[in-house]
Amino acid sequence: MTTLDQVDSAGRARWKQIVSFCRRFSRNPLGMFGLFILLVLLFCAAFAEFIAPYDPYLPNLAARLTGPGAEFWLGSDELGRDILSRVIYGSRLTLLIVGLVIVTAAPIGLIIGVVAGTYGGWLDALFMRITDVFLAVPKLLLALAFVAALGPGIVNAAIAITLTAWPPYARMARAEALAVRNSDYVNAVRLAGASEFHIILFHIIPMCMSSVIVRMTLDMAGIILTAAGLGFIGLGAQPPLPEWGAMISTGRKFIFDQWWVATVPGFAIFIVSLGFNLLGDAIRDLLDPHLKARS
Repeated sequence: MTTLDQVDSAGRARWKQIVSFCRRFSRNPLGMFGLFILLVLLFCAAFAEFIAPYDPYLPNLAARLTGPGAEFWLGSDELGRDILSRVIYGSRLTLLIVGLVIVTAAPIGLIIGVVAGTYGGWLDALFMRITDVFLAVPKLLLALAFVAALGPGIVNAAIAITLTAWPPYARMARAEALAVRNSDYVNAVRLAGASEFHIILFHIIPMCMSSVIVRMTLDMAGIILTAAGLGFIGLGAQPPLPEWGAMISTGRKFIFDQWWVATVPGFAIFIVSLGFNLLGDAIRDLLDPHLKARS
C-alpha cells in the first residue's frame, strides 16, 4: 500500500468514526437537548443585534420596573431597560468568559499533567504539590482572591477563574500519562528514535484529548456559575454591561415586588448550565471507554 493510500485509508477511518459518533449522539435525547440549548445560546450571541427588541444599554425611566407584558416581554429593570434584550446580549459575555477560561485552563493543565506523568521524579512531585495547593482551596474563594488582587473586570475575572480551573486537567492528564508512558506502543516509538518531546506532543497528548473534551464540557457550567458569582458581588463584568450575575445582584433589591428583575437572568444561568451538563454527560457516555464497555 502506498503512502497516499495509507493517508486516504486513515482519512476514511476517521470520517467513519465521526459519523458513528454523531449517530450515537443523536440517539441520546438529553444530549440533544443540551446541544439545542448550546445552539440557541450561540445564536443569541451571534445575532443579538437583530433579535434583541431594544437597546440593552438605553435607559427609559418612564418604563422602569414594568412587569412582563406586550411592551417588555420579560419586564424592565430599575432603569427601564428591557430585560430580555439584556439577557440576550449577556449571552455574549457568558460565552466570552467560558471561551477565555477553556482555551487557557485546559492547555495549561494538560501540559503540566502530561509533563509530570511522563517524566516523573522530582518534577512530578513539584507539579503535583502545586496542584494540591490549588485544589485544597474552594474554587470560588480562590477566584475571589485572584480577582481582588487583579481588580474587577471581565478579563480579570476570566484570568482568576482560569487560575482555579487548571488543576483538575493536570490531575487527569497525569493519570493518562502514567497509564501510557511505559506501554508497548510508546516504547516502540521511543525505540524508533523519537524524542520525549515528540512522544508527548504526538502520542501522549492525543491520547488524553477525549478525556479533556469531556472535562471541558462538564466544567463549562461551573465556569458560568463562578463568573456569575463574581458578577453578583461586583468583581466581574462592570455596569452597564449586561452580565447575568450582576443583573441578579441588582434585582435582589426588588425580589419581593418586581420578581422578574432577578428571576429572568437567574433562569438563564440555570438553563445554560443545565444544557452544558447534559451535553457533557452525553459526550462522556460516548467517549469514556469504561462506560462503553458496560453498554
